[in-house]
Amino acid sequence: MPGPRDAPARRPSITERARREQLIGLTIALVAEHGYAATSLSRIADAASISKAAVLYHFSSKNAVIEAAYRSVVHRLGEYVAPRVAAAATPGAAVEAYAAAVVGYMAEHPDHVRVITEALGAPGATGIEDSPASSSRWGFLASLIERAQAAGEFRGSADARTQAIMVNGAIDAVVAESMRDDGYDLHAAADAVIDLVRRTARD
Repeated sequence: MPGPRDAPARRPSITERARREQLIGLTIALVAEHGYAATSLSRIADAASISKAAVLYHFSSKNAVIEAAYRSVVHRLGEYVAPRVAAAATPGAAVEAYAAAVVGYMAEHPDHVRVITEALGAPGATGIEDSPASSSRWGFLASLIERAQAAGEFRGSADARTQAIMVNGAIDAVVAESMRDDGYDLHAAADAVIDLVRRTARD
């Protein structure tokens, strides 16, 4: 006979889902402003005008909220990049669209940049298993490069994985510089990254 643990999990109500989204949004803002270490459960609760126990009703720990915020940011980035890549006229243009879209999104959402940086910057601290070297970071871009190679637009002799790591490294570098220097033109930097793609992959 099925026991309590066999019962299907209760789906959260509309109100509960709205509260979770509110807490995720507040956590993104708090991490962007104060960093991971200073974003405590109490600070999140105060921002939402609820008790810490109420936050724990929706998320089991601080790291659970941080991970939800990180996943939300990554999901939104993916939603922004995917249609721009899909709209590219050729496989080679899709690679360039990827680079332009990622940098463009980061330029428009500096708070999301900080969340990603903070989430991945302290291995093991946040409980997030992703890292700058994760295959999830370079895998999609490598597949785009492989398609461009198959279409004869990119040099077939170049290793797609290495090319993807290089392009993502360039993106990380210009985004990091924009965080250090408010006057740094990230949109112009996107053009430079695309030029790098053309020079290293097409020639």
